[in-house]
Amino acid sequence: MDYFSSHISDLVEQLSSLPGIGSKTAQRLAFFIISQPEEKAKRLAASIVAARTNVRYCKCCCTLTDAEICPICSNPKRDKSTIMVVETPRDLAAYEKTGKYEGVYHVLHGAISPMLGIGPDDIRLKELMTRLSSGDVQEVIIATNSSLEGETTAMYISRLVKPTGIRTTRIASGVPVGGDLENIDEVTLLRALDGRVVL
Repeated sequence: MDYFSSHISDLVEQLSSLPGIGSKTAQRLAFFIISQPEEKAKRLAASIVAARTNVRYCKCCCTLTDAEICPICSNPKRDKSTIMVVETPRDLAAYEKTGKYEGVYHVLHGAISPMLGIGPDDIRLKELMTRLSSGDVQEVIIATNSSLEGETTAMYISRLVKPTGIRTTRIASGVPVGGDLENIDEVTLLRALDGRVVL
């Protein structure tokens, strides 16, 4: 039985479909949005539509951006000879918060997981190998999560990269097994980066 009008129920349903948002939080958000001035609600809706319409993959690193090349890849001060491979744009953001990494990134948008039906062709590995064929890259840092999927992906990437002669390293175990990079503090991320090992 619906307690609210169909518009409110629909808004609650749409909000509760977002990751990490349960029905109570969705209700709270829906009532907050409705209680705001109409102009503010319109700006929120417009920003969602604009982001969905304009955001795309960077042609170099595959992160999300609203330009052809993201700000990191287009920055001439970044060291293009070192590429850190991460699973998601959130992992990239986690390392950027440390302020210490000066190379560039490659975002896979996932990890190999045979149980979920995600194979090497389902993540951005072809784009990585294309970048490595340019001859400018000296090191690939594999910074996938310390989960079964992350470890599987790291081993797969190391097998792909080794024949190229490019130095391949893995972030150190400062990152706890089963931990997601986005939830780890900057100090731990820096320790993991500094203690990376050759694969």
